[in-house]
Amino acid sequence: MFDLAEHYVEQRLELDPYGATFLGAPGFDNRCTDLSPAAAVQRADLDREFIADLDRLPPTTDDAERVAIDVIRERVEARLVQFEAGEHLRDIGVLWSSAHLPRMVLDLMSRDGDEAWSNIAARLEGTSLALAGCRESLELGRNRGLFAAHRQAIGVARTFAIWSGLEGETEGADPAVSWFATLVAEYAGADPDPDPDLVLRLTAAAAAATSAYAQMSTYLRDDYAPAAPVRDAVGAERYAALARYWTGADLDLVETYEWGWDEVGRIGARMATVSQRILPGLTPVEVAAALDADPAYRIEGAENLIAHLQKLTDRTIAEFGEKYFDIPEVMRRCEARLAPPGGAAAPYYNGPSEDFSRPGTTWFPTQGAESFSSWQLPTIWYHEAVPGHHLQVGYSVFRSDRLTRVQRMEFVSGHGEGWALYAERLMDELGFFSDPAHELGYLAAQMWRAVRIVLDIGLHLDLVVPPGSSPAGAPAAGALWDRDSAVMFLRTQALLSAAMAASEVDRYLGLPGQAISYKVGERVWLAARAEAQQRHGSAFDLKAWHSYALALGSMGLDPLRAELARF
Repeated sequence: MFDLAEHYVEQRLELDPYGATFLGAPGFDNRCTDLSPAAAVQRADLDREFIADLDRLPPTTDDAERVAIDVIRERVEARLVQFEAGEHLRDIGVLWSSAHLPRMVLDLMSRDGDEAWSNIAARLEGTSLALAGCRESLELGRNRGLFAAHRQAIGVARTFAIWSGLEGETEGADPAVSWFATLVAEYAGADPDPDPDLVLRLTAAAAAATSAYAQMSTYLRDDYAPAAPVRDAVGAERYAALARYWTGADLDLVETYEWGWDEVGRIGARMATVSQRILPGLTPVEVAAALDADPAYRIEGAENLIAHLQKLTDRTIAEFGEKYFDIPEVMRRCEARLAPPGGAAAPYYNGPSEDFSRPGTTWFPTQGAESFSSWQLPTIWYHEAVPGHHLQVGYSVFRSDRLTRVQRMEFVSGHGEGWALYAERLMDELGFFSDPAHELGYLAAQMWRAVRIVLDIGLHLDLVVPPGSSPAGAPAAGALWDRDSAVMFLRTQALLSAAMAASEVDRYLGLPGQAISYKVGERVWLAARAEAQQRHGSAFDLKAWHSYALALGSMGLDPLRAELARF
């Protein structure tokens, strides 16, 4: 199984050099992924061949191989289902799409020395062809009647306009220098003796990449969007298939929607209680506004923000390194960085390279701001860094003795985001939110993910607000959800800013089924831990359970339930 997986990954990386860079595999950084329909067929054919190879494997008594076969089969088959449905032919969404990759992959590339910058130049030079492949895929989708929604096309067009310097990051701001020109300026600025030929090559390549993204922006806004449907909802059938892909579980969506409402009520009651401890007589929304204005919870300047987040990450690693987790030395480095402009408003994480020479990295998007509220930052960074994504992804990379290379390159959203939300819950259980303001931040983050359940399913399945449900910001019972009511509900319940709430709802509309993976995944993690505690009684060892669970690697939630039951 391990040999077969290694062979498959090598073939897969040949067809997806961008994926190789995200994985941290060397030797591919000077190549671009072909994003055309023909290349997608090649990758799907490779997946089918791999499934056939799995079928020919003899029975195994090795536990690691058994898990690998089950997990890999589920993931590869899930990917093939998405291919057969033509999802790659309407792959445009404000958070993530194939067209984002040529720029986003540059964030993870080395900038140390002329060879590294030559690789960057090659990637920039290939951007135009890569985006042409995206456009060809979208046009084929149009011919087959497979569209992304109008709102997604317009949103991505704006992102690409920001990257190419056609628009400023904030509404009404003056256009800036293109992101690509800013990138290559680093070479001449950092090297005391830059190679003049490489400077010329980088400058020309940056101009070509800038032009390619500007053209893609114009295409999406002027050609694709006018033909795209205005309706955002994808309907029950497509949503169920997408939710299955993101979670790796077969879900009862109506039951999940109702459970989401229960969670909104439970968390809301605790938020009200904590708010009274902070400022008696005020609602959570009013308390949040007061905390935002409190100088004690403000950080001025983006660089000071990153320094604050790095200090929080380092302190948590030091405190968690032995007591609650076994954190290997190679995993004790996790960097906090500013996200490039133009993307979604939510922070995110990229895992380390296979050899850990590139550390795990957390990214904070400033959205053009220079002043930041800090009372919500601890729970966000426990999610993104430690004990959240950095431990979950880092352990997958570290356990090459147990996990095949295929498993180490997978990230199942229900597993990964569920773990990160469990990590926030763990920090609450361990008393890390002793400051009531930080506790409110934690609860707001929990509410955020509970509201996602309600909104993502409610918007895409055209479900109504249930009878007897009338929390602040919600439409009347019996009303259908729409974008405006969803934004208001997020602002009121999860204490998000107007800009963040709008960005979130657009994300849900463009990535159906992904937003529910956080809370659905946390539900599985918590249930599995409770069952283990019941089985072992007073002998239950939390640190041992964490080690066992993380060593399993990323997998769908249905197989995760089965494997955690073996602890």
